[in-house]
Order: sequence, then structure tokens, then C-alpha cells
Amino acid sequence: MSAKSTATLPRLSMFGANKDISFAVGMALVLAVLFLPLPPILLDLGLALSLSLSVLIFMVALWIPSPLQFNSFPTLLLVTTMLRLSLNVASTRLILSEGHAGMHAAGDVIQGFSQFIVAGNFVIGVVIFAILVIINFIVITKGSTRIAEVAARFSLDAMPGKQMAIDADMGAGLIDEDEARRRRKELEDESAFFGAMDGASKFVRGDAIAGLIITLVNVVGGILIGVVQRGMNVGDAANVFTSLTIGDGLVSQIPALVVSLAAGLIVSKGGTRGAANEAVLDQLSNFPKALYMAALLLFGIGLLPGFPLAVFALLAAAMGGLGYVIQKRAAEAAADKARADALEEQKTAAPEADTNPMRLDDLRLVLGEGLVSLANRPDAVLPSKIKSLRKHFAEQYGFPMPSVRIKDDAGLPINSYVFQVHGVDVARGDIRANQMMVINPEGTPLLLAGEKTREPTFGLDALWVDQKVASQAEASGYTVVDPESVITTHLTEVVKENMAELLTYGSAKEAIDGLDRNYQKLVSDLPFPSPAIMLQQVLQELLLERVSIRNLPLIVEAMAEASRQTSKPALILENVRRRLSSQICQALADDQGFVPVITLSPAWEVEFIEAVKIVGEDRSFVMSPKRVQEFVLQARQQIQRFASDDTWPALMVNPEARSYIRSMLERVSPMTPVISNAEIHRKVSLRTVATIGN
Repeated sequence: MSAKSTATLPRLSMFGANKDISFAVGMALVLAVLFLPLPPILLDLGLALSLSLSVLIFMVALWIPSPLQFNSFPTLLLVTTMLRLSLNVASTRLILSEGHAGMHAAGDVIQGFSQFIVAGNFVIGVVIFAILVIINFIVITKGSTRIAEVAARFSLDAMPGKQMAIDADMGAGLIDEDEARRRRKELEDESAFFGAMDGASKFVRGDAIAGLIITLVNVVGGILIGVVQRGMNVGDAANVFTSLTIGDGLVSQIPALVVSLAAGLIVSKGGTRGAANEAVLDQLSNFPKALYMAALLLFGIGLLPGFPLAVFALLAAAMGGLGYVIQKRAAEAAADKARADALEEQKTAAPEADTNPMRLDDLRLVLGEGLVSLANRPDAVLPSKIKSLRKHFAEQYGFPMPSVRIKDDAGLPINSYVFQVHGVDVARGDIRANQMMVINPEGTPLLLAGEKTREPTFGLDALWVDQKVASQAEASGYTVVDPESVITTHLTEVVKENMAELLTYGSAKEAIDGLDRNYQKLVSDLPFPSPAIMLQQVLQELLLERVSIRNLPLIVEAMAEASRQTSKPALILENVRRRLSSQICQALADDQGFVPVITLSPAWEVEFIEAVKIVGEDRSFVMSPKRVQEFVLQARQQIQRFASDDTWPALMVNPEARSYIRSMLERVSPMTPVISNAEIHRKVSLRTVATIGN
């Protein structure tokens, strides 16, 4: 580094370290201008500085995203106003004392404005100056003042409610103390800013009034001085002093108008985020129909007698063209979004190669090479059917079904598919991609030409036929199913049987994050080492018995209620089921509104009660394997009476033994609901259809 640059650094750092002193000196100089005469060259410098500051403030006001990012504006407004008024006093002193010498007496800036605007006719200058004053004083300044007053009042009135909301969020654990402190500081800054703007807007209003009065004083005083003291005739005095005064007024009123417009832009932004072009132009461009109507109206005005049709037609064409461009861009954006959604859907429901062989998907569909076209054709319906299936599970069970990853496997038979849960094969089937499956719902033999097969989900006899035979079969009353529906039906049963395994910790955490803040806080307050893990276990047990978990807030409440008495998952689950009694009974009710149940004989009731041993919170079940087998055989005999009709009445048992009886029947009849007496809602009517043990 050179010696010269090294010597410069201390001076720059000294200036930066003493910028408060520099600012104070600057303010003192502004006040000194009120009393000390300025030579024309310094006055030119001051007027140029005033104009530059005004333009800078205006540009910052255009581009700031939020008013609070320019919260020094009220102070800056006072400084610039005082600077203009001081320069007004200095220019007045020069005009009145040296104006008789000619137009250059008050400096080149004022002379330039007076010659450019007045152009040899001071009457024109007076009119233009009056118009600028009216625009600034009546339109911009008055509107900005009113907006600032209302914003300050509303901000002050809303402060207690906003502070309470911050305290509530911190009390609920949604934000920490640092975030709460930051929000309170932001709220205080907002109230202080709008309060300061309410007062600062009076500076702008007063500046406009002062500029008008100073101009009148300059004109009258200048004419009197020129005629009485300098011996000028009235016409020359009026021309010289009025021209200089108008130039001086314009030099002060133009920066004042720019600063007033900046103040209006800042206070009128309100809650709008982004720069002015984002806040205004982007929102206007969201309505191309409005541009079309405006273009039509402009063209209609141009057709009226005496109006310049060419001008209005040009504007109408420009506005209509702008509307067309905006509408086209909106359509392209919508198309891009649709393509992005389709691409995302293909990522989650389309055949793809394994880039990571160690990865285990929650749910995967593996297709043989002959079935790949069902998923990767441009018009493939399998991905959309799977998407609809996910919506079905969300609505019926409240279960967030994971994405189904579809991949092909050359090792599979060409027309086979396999479902995998966490990398384990759980079901498989064999279909024909270009044929239709025909099933007789009555179970009688199918007298059609086709390839015999078995429906993979329920094992029914079926045929694979071509499209022509499928149309004949449908006309004959047979059930005709396309291969995509065969897969999705099979997938439905696979998911139902594996919902508990598919509800991972990540899914449970997402469900918690989707709760209202109060319930998120309630989950976090559960007295367990890991509340999310406990909630996951309860939800898995409910899904295992195909109980909907859609009412998650009630489930969380029931867990919190039970946690005050026990920490055992089984006991917490039973309390949750009791709280869900209305939902459980409604799901089991038949068309007449009755809940069909299978009961236990008194002998079995007593035996099960005696088999449950309770020691504190610990429970155990003691029954000989022989008696367990006898019960399972008797229960299966009664259940099969209804299974042929695809009806599954619930088995109603004692609350203490419910979980153990459910475990006994899970392997032989997983579709049979097992409910306890405590889960029967008080408004539900029961209908006993069978008794085990009689």
C-alpha cells in the first residue's frame, strides 16, 4: 500500500468516528444560513444539495419493501424542510438586496429556473408556481397528512392486542424469548414510526404554506424596494423581482413536492410488502380483463365526435396488447405449474431406477416389464388413481398415506407386480396390461372366451378378455375392471392391512405440526420421555383396528387426560377409544342405525374377567392354551356365519379383556372389530346378532 493511501485511511476513519459531530455541524450551518448572508455560489450549492436530497429520498421511498426500513424518514423530513426554509431566507435576502442588478443576482440556479419556466413572461411563471403549490398543498400534502393520522391512530389502538398475541405465542412455546423480544421491538418501532409520521406530515404542510407566504413577501417587497429605493419603474421592478421570486419559489417547491410525494408513498404502503412497482404494477397486472375493458372504453371515447381517434386508438391498442401479454404469461405460468405438478407426481408415482440400492421406501410398487406402460405412458391413469387413493385414506381414516414409488424390475415375471412395505414383499398379483378383467359378482362360472385367472385381491374367479368381449360381458351384467383398477384395489387392501407399519415417526411428526398451536403445546406437555413416539404408538394401534385417526385433537386430549393416571400405552389407548366412542359406533352402524354385535356368554365373560390379573398399573392375562383355542374356534364359527355376506358385526366384550381378545382373533379374523362396553356411545342402539358360547 502506498504512503498516500496509508495516510488517507486515518482521516477517513476519523470522519466516520465523528459523524455525529459532522451532523451537528451541518445542522448548525443550516441554522446559520437563517442569519448570515450567502454569496450566490454557496446559494447555488445549497439549492443543488436540496434538490439532490429530495430526489434521493424519493428513490428510496420507491424501493423500500417496508416503511419501517426507512424509519428515519420523519427526522430526515424535518432536516430537509429546515434546509429549504433556510435557503429560502438566504435567497430572499439576495433577491431583495441585489435583485435590481439583474437576473443573475440570486445565483445561477434561480436564474436558470426563472428563465426556463418564466420564459420572458412572469405571468406564466406565477400561474405555474400557483399550480405547483396547489398540487403540493391541497392534494399530496393533505392526503399524506390524513393517511398518517389514521395509520398512527390504528397502530396505537392495535398495540395491546398485538402484544397479547406475542405473549400468547411465547406462553404456548411457539416462539422463544428472543423472538418475542424482536417482535415487541418491531411493534414499538411501528407505533413510533407512524406517530412520528403523523407529526412530520405537519412539516410538509407548513413548508408549503411558508413557501407561498415567502413568495408573496418577495414579490411585494421586491417591487417596493425596486421602485422606492432603487428608482426602477413599476414594470421593470415587477418583471425582475417577480421572475426571480418565481424562480426561487420553484427551486424550493419542486424539492418540497418530491419530498411530499415520497412521504405519501411511504405512509400509503400500509401492510403492502415490496417496492412500489411490486405493490402496484404487479397487482394491477393480475387482472387482464380490466385492461381489455379499459382498452374498449378508450376506443369508444375516441369514436366520439371531436375526439382524436388516432390517439385514443393507439392507447387502446397498447392497453389491449398489454392485457394480452399478461394473460399469455399467466397461462404460461399456469402451464408451467401444471407441468411441475405432473413432474412431481411422476417422481412419486412413476417407474424409476434405484439410484440408491440401500434405500427403503415406505411403500413401493414393483412392475414387471410388461406392465411398465401402465405408469409411464403420457396418458397413463395409474398415477392419478393412486393419488385419488391417497385422498380417500386421508378422508376416511385420517391416515397420511405415503407416496407410492413405482419401479420396474426385469427379474419379475413380465406380467407380475409386487407391493413392498419397507422393502418387504407383502402382496403380489398377475395382470394383463392390454386386456380387461371380467368377474361374476354372483360367483357362477363365466361362460366367455378368455384367459382364466383369479382376482388378486379377494381371490375370485375371473377372466382376462379383450375389449370387444369386455363390452359384451358388461352388457350381460358381469363386472368389468381395467388393469389399473385391479392394481389400485389391491393397493387399497394392502394399505389397510399395513396402515400401522406405514405410520412412521415422520408421519406422526407431520401430523403434530399440522395441529393448531394449542394442541401442539398439549402434545409437547405430555409427561412422556418422547410425546411424539407415544402418540405414534397410539395412532398405530388405532389404525391396526381400522379406527380413523382424523380427529387428532380429540385423541391428543384423551391421551393428556389418561396420562394423569397412567403411563402404560395399553391403558392410554383404551381411554382414547372411549373418547372416540361416538366415531367408532357410527362406523359400525348398519343402514338402520343399529350397531350389530356378537356378545359373550356369561360363562366366557366370567372366565375372561378372572383371567385378567391386575397389580397396580400392570396387567397380565392368564388362560390355558386349550381354553384359548376353544374360544377362538367358537368365535370363528359365529363370525363365519356373517363373513359370507361380507358383514362384520363387532364382538362386544369386557373393557379389561378387550385388548387380549383382540390379540386372539387378530390372526383368524382381523376384519372383526372388538369393542368394549365402555366404547358404546349413550345414544347408540345395539342389536345382538349372535352369542359365543351358547
